Amino acid sequence: MDTVLSSKHKIFGIVVVHQALGSHSSLPMVHTFKNACVAAYPSTVQNDILWFWPNTDPQFKDIIATKRPPFIPVLDDPSYSRSMATRDIPCGYEVLIENLMDPSHIPYTHYGFTRAPIHMLGLVNLTDKADREGGKPLELSIEEFNVNGFRANQGLLYKSKFMPPCIFYAYHPDEDASSAETQKSLVKKKSAVVVVCIPVSPGKSRLIWSFPRNYGVWIDKIVPRWLFHLRHNLILDSDLYLLHLEEHKIMDVGHANWKNACFVPTKADTFVIGFRKWLKKYAGGQVDWRGKYKGGVLPPTPPREQLLDRYWSHVVNCRSCNSAYKSLKVVEVMLQIISVASIGIFATMKQGGMSVVTRNSMVVFAVLSFALSRWLAHFIYKNFHYHDYNHAFR
Repeated sequence: MDTVLSSKHKIFGIVVVHQALGSHSSLPMVHTFKNACVAAYPSTVQNDILWFWPNTDPQFKDIIATKRPPFIPVLDDPSYSRSMATRDIPCGYEVLIENLMDPSHIPYTHYGFTRAPIHMLGLVNLTDKADREGGKPLELSIEEFNVNGFRANQGLLYKSKFMPPCIFYAYHPDEDASSAETQKSLVKKKSAVVVVCIPVSPGKSRLIWSFPRNYGVWIDKIVPRWLFHLRHNLILDSDLYLLHLEEHKIMDVGHANWKNACFVPTKADTFVIGFRKWLKKYAGGQVDWRGKYKGGVLPPTPPREQLLDRYWSHVVNCRSCNSAYKSLKVVEVMLQIISVASIGIFATMKQGGMSVVTRNSMVVFAVLSFALSRWLAHFIYKNFHYHDYNHAFR
C-alpha cells in the first residue's frame, strides 16, 4: 500500500494507513513526519456553531474550559425555530456589523420589505406606513459598555447586545412588565435576530444569521429553507453595493476619521457610535491582521455581477439552496428535452397520421415547455446567481 499522503488527506490519512498496515514495522512511522501532521486547535460546538481558538500554543490547550464563546439562549431553546444560514459578504467586518445594528437605514435601503425579518427588531412599527423619505424618530440608548461589548435598549419591548468580537443579538427580554399598560401590550409571541460577522480579509466578511421565533415553528418543518433564503438574500443584496461604496469612502479618510465620511447626529445612530467607540477603545480601531494584509488595503471593486454574486457566496455552501438549485436545473433541462422531442415527433409524423387537434396540441405543448424552461432559467439565474438590485426601482 502506498503510504504517501497528499495534503488533503492529512486529517484522516494517518488513521487509515495504520489500520491498513497493521504490524508492518519495517515501514516508516508516518505520524512522526512534520508534513504528515496538522495543527490542533482548541475547539467546541456551541449554538450549533463550531468555535475554535486560533492558537496552537500548549498554554491554550484547555482555554475552552475557562473562556467560552458568547452564548445565545434562544438558539438552544427547543421552543424556538433556529434555522441558520451563511453568506460571504464583499465588505469588511467593521462596516458589515455596524450596518446590521443600524436601524436608520431600514426605511431607505430595505424599502418595500414590510414583512422582512429585519422588522422583528421592533425598530419599525408595522402598523405605520414606511416613510422612505424620512423614517421615524428612534429612542436608542446604551445601558452598559465595557470590554465585553454593550447592552442596549432599543425601545418598545426589545433589547440588544453586542458581544465582541462578532455577535449582535436583538431579542424580547424575559423581564416582568412594570405597569398594567405594559403588561397588556406584552406579546407572548417572541422573536430575535442573531447575526455573527466574521472578518475574513480586508473588504471581505462571512455572515451567519438566524431569526429564531417561538411561534409558527411548524412552518420551518414543511417549508424548504431555500425559500426563506431567497428573501433573506434579497435583503442582503439591497445592502451590499451601498456598503461596498461606504467602506471605500471610510478607507479614503482613514478608520480613525470615520465620522468625516458619515453623518450620525441622532439617537438612532447610538448603536453605530457605540460599536465604533468599542472598536477604538478595545480593539485599536480596526481588525488586527497580524501583518498578513499589509496596510489593510481593500481589494479593487469587482464587476457588479461578481459583487452581488449569490452562487459562490451562499448557494454552493448551503445544503438546502444547493439541492434546490440542482433540482430546478434538472427540471429546466427536462422541459427543453420535452419541447424538442415534441417538435421532433410532430415533424416525423405524417400529416394524415394525426388529427388537426393533436397536431395543434403538440405544437402548443412544445411552445409551453420551451417557454417554461426559459422562465425557469431566468428564475434560477435571478435567485441563485445574480439579482441586479436597483433601489431606484423599489
